[in-house]
Amino acid sequence: MAAATPTLAEVIFPEQANHNFSRILGDLKRSNLSITNRLRSIQHDASFVESVADALQLPLVANERCGSWYIDPARKTASAYFKSTDGHTGQWKFSTRRINLHLLGVAGEHNGCIIVDSTRRGKRHPDALSKTIPTWCAVLNRALFPDIPSSHTLHVPPNAVSDSEASQISARLPDFVESFRSLKIDLAPLRAQLKKPLRPFWITQDDALDLAFSEDFHPVVCCTSSRRVTGTELGEGGYIQGAGDDTENWALGLTAQIWWKHKDELVSTPESDLPELIERLVAEEGPAGDSAGQVRRVAPGIYVGTLEAVDAQLATPGTCVVSLLPKTTPQDSWVKSPSHIEVGLGKSKAASRLLRDALPRICEFASRFLCETKPDVEGTVPEKRFVILCGSGKDLSVGVALALYCWCFDAEGNIWSASDQRESFTKTAIRVKLGHIMNTVPDANPGRATLQSVNSYLMDWRK
Repeated sequence: MAAATPTLAEVIFPEQANHNFSRILGDLKRSNLSITNRLRSIQHDASFVESVADALQLPLVANERCGSWYIDPARKTASAYFKSTDGHTGQWKFSTRRINLHLLGVAGEHNGCIIVDSTRRGKRHPDALSKTIPTWCAVLNRALFPDIPSSHTLHVPPNAVSDSEASQISARLPDFVESFRSLKIDLAPLRAQLKKPLRPFWITQDDALDLAFSEDFHPVVCCTSSRRVTGTELGEGGYIQGAGDDTENWALGLTAQIWWKHKDELVSTPESDLPELIERLVAEEGPAGDSAGQVRRVAPGIYVGTLEAVDAQLATPGTCVVSLLPKTTPQDSWVKSPSHIEVGLGKSKAASRLLRDALPRICEFASRFLCETKPDVEGTVPEKRFVILCGSGKDLSVGVALALYCWCFDAEGNIWSASDQRESFTKTAIRVKLGHIMNTVPDANPGRATLQSVNSYLMDWRK
């Protein structure tokens, strides 16, 4: 039987050639997405951000996680925490967990601000800038300026959000306003910080730096730092859109803080030597940065911080220390003294899930600590406080702080006495206290799994 005649594709692109071509293409893509190219792309985009700030004369705010990579720390006024997932189509949300009320003071003092973020290849704006922030502005305008109906309209970038989607988001604004009001935050101090309502604007590297602002609003300029790449990065000369995002996949522990401190050395180091350099810099600087060893008040009598603060806090009279270790340990080893419990939860989401089983022990320990001193006639225990420490000082420690805030204090902030019958906790009551914590410490970042563990324990404790 005659052999089959090869196709034209098989003649021109034999199997081995296809294999080699795919391998070469993969190698090219990996080399283009190198750490060196990412850092140089960040440096390029940071120059654009600086030019925006110079042109508009407004303070720079980094939308985390990646905004800080594009802002010189000397020019960074604050951080914000607007999630793109809250702006995804069909999933629009006003987050009562990240309410960013600290930005009202920034906007009021400087007559506006510039919020910096980046986005992945092909997109003009991240959803955080095109939808989450506009929703936030509209909700706060409705809550704080009910007498100025012209400020209640949702404004979105027309080249990124369709009229249909904008209409659907607008229909949800009344419910978003009610969810904000359910936090029972005193609005008078917030209103005093703002002279007028908020109005979002947008700017990218494709736009002219000549935005005109009305005197009737505080401008909230949503700045997309990265240049839009419509095809692949292979034709961009090494430029990577959104290079500062997804750092867990490429940065090897490098942080924005370390990058800005050593950027000249980093961009001039050959790619092959960068892993070793980054490892050394991270070891020297430490991942916690300037926050290491510090604690911050998140609620009356409750503080959070990093594990580096443990020795100083143990030496502070009247302090109950809860240390959340990045390794698992047996429960019978947790209690170190009547005022120190060392809970080994491990790391990441696994630790957040293990928190559910640890909270009964932690809350029981905290209650015993409070009972050591009899409350006075006003229901307070003099000079008693809790300090909760974890690796970041922003996730697990905040979750435990929320649990103790609910478990040890009633709705008015008074300590439960021994004769009190603790009420059943509701999602609304927990959310109100979480809102107070997030308003006090805006960069707190309790993960979803952490909050689920807290909610599960508090809402099920009677069962």
